[in-house]
Amino acid sequence: MNKDIYILGAGGHAKVIVELAEETGYNIQGIVDDDHHIEHIFQYEVSHKSDVLMGKQNIFFALGNNRSRQKNSLKYYAPEFNLIHPSSIISKRTEFGVGNAVMAGVVINSSVKIGNHCIINTSACIDHDCEIENFVHISPNASLAGNVKVLEGAQVGIGATIKQNITIGKWAVVGAGAVVIRDVPDNATVVGCPARIINMNLESL
Repeated sequence: MNKDIYILGAGGHAKVIVELAEETGYNIQGIVDDDHHIEHIFQYEVSHKSDVLMGKQNIFFALGNNRSRQKNSLKYYAPEFNLIHPSSIISKRTEFGVGNAVMAGVVINSSVKIGNHCIINTSACIDHDCEIENFVHISPNASLAGNVKVLEGAQVGIGATIKQNITIGKWAVVGAGAVVIRDVPDNATVVGCPARIINMNLESL
């Protein structure tokens, strides 16, 4: 398998992706970001010309914003693999799409399905039979009980807890530390314990 990759994005999340790629034996051929204030990530020079990625293979989206990953997946050749930290504990019956980043300390139990271009962040816990659709971000220390569905583009905030058999709607946001005990509609932002709706993101409708 070709171990050469390019990385799109040079923010803080990209630093983690760079180290994850290094840790798993990939060769970083270039990093691209349109922020001209960022000149290097570690020893790697950052290019500010996105056209250098046109026609390149294995472009990994080091972008924390779910919409940005979706947008760029339509533009560039994404990788046909995932970056998975060796300290993660993942059931052999987990089904993965491609372009996913699984960070250190993650636990994924039996029969979980994960789509494409998701972030399963540091020490997140996903229990049995969950379904994680494309472009989702499960933030650090978030916990999903069994049979939870997180639909396209949703974000589960840091330290949030999702009760079993709950559905988190498309492009919804679960706030940091929220405790979700009932379904969350598409495009809703929920916070608190128990979680309640505080906003509907009309731009996503």
